Amino acid sequence: MMQDLMKNMEERMDKALANLKKEFVTIRAGRANPAILDKVQVEYYGSTMPINQLASVHAPEPRLLVITPWDKGALGEIERAILKSELGLTPSNDGSVIRIAIPPLTEQRRQELAKVARKMAEEARVAVRNIRRDINEDIKKLEKSGDISEDESRRAQEKVQATTDRYIGEIDKLLAAKEEEIMEV
Repeated sequence: MMQDLMKNMEERMDKALANLKKEFVTIRAGRANPAILDKVQVEYYGSTMPINQLASVHAPEPRLLVITPWDKGALGEIERAILKSELGLTPSNDGSVIRIAIPPLTEQRRQELAKVARKMAEEARVAVRNIRRDINEDIKKLEKSGDISEDESRRAQEKVQATTDRYIGEIDKLLAAKEEEIMEV
């Protein structure tokens, strides 16, 4: 029973960490990365879908993204969706592909992006702490019902805290690496 709780906790914390990594990929750090367009949703034939389901996105150069739609009729919609997104990118449409030049980041923009990264990391920390709280409550319920002893409960809570500290350390490492990447000129 206790192992199931610990396994559940690890899985949930892994998901929180994976989600943070996915979020960090969407922050552009001066280099062209097709993943920065992952959150851009395109209105196409009455439904909303991500760009990568309508076109191939690749980075032939460090500061250029090229979007090649599978249906040329989607060009205008993709272009509009990129302009509406708050990425600060300006697409240029030549009739068959969309090119997006990634401008170099200003110092002020770098600081704003670092602030966004810190906010994402804090949300991940809060998620990990919420998981810790849930698991600790479950452990206390088990103790109260007599399924585990007080000593087992204390040991389990210490293990939960150690795991939480490990995951928060991972989040801090990811944040430090992302901030370094953002501030790199």
